[in-house]
Amino acid sequence: MRLPDLTPLNGKSIIVAVTGGIAAYKTATVVSKLAQAGAEVTVLMTEAATHFVTPLTFQALSARPVYTSPWQHAESNDPQHISLADRADAALVAPCTMDCMARLANGFANDVVSLVLAAVDRAKTPVLLAPAMNSAMWAQASTQRNLAQLKADGYRTVGPAEGWQACRHAGPGRMSEPEDILAALVELVRG
Repeated sequence: MRLPDLTPLNGKSIIVAVTGGIAAYKTATVVSKLAQAGAEVTVLMTEAATHFVTPLTFQALSARPVYTSPWQHAESNDPQHISLADRADAALVAPCTMDCMARLANGFANDVVSLVLAAVDRAKTPVLLAPAMNSAMWAQASTQRNLAQLKADGYRTVGPAEGWQACRHAGPGRMSEPEDILAALVELVRG
């Protein structure tokens, strides 16, 4: 797939939340393309995500501080979860793991990703989830229940795709490709 026209993202404030899955390497491409398009990208990472891609990678790509803890206040005197959520034009969770989906669907806010997203007013700031997990995890009744709840709560999704997975199986659950995620994000910002 070709890269979509990213002009609508120029000047937009985008939160990119990265959770702990092998697909996090694809999110580096998303962040790079967003920055090149002129978006202000703020990256949030769960502790698990930092085991797959380092915060320094995302800091270099976004040219902004990367948040890895709910206790970190890198940019302002305001509680980060409120100020980051208030100024965002859109948010993306990529990869959105089974664990993250469960946290968001059930109102947990004990890591930087779930905390900031809990403060996002989804009526004005759309949130896009890019699920990524093993096909057996994707098929779990709990995952499908959480997905239905998240959609009812106003979250949007892109994917997952079908294909080869890091676990050496093929099937649904693979994170969508960066171009597909970016195209969905453009549509989300356009409203």
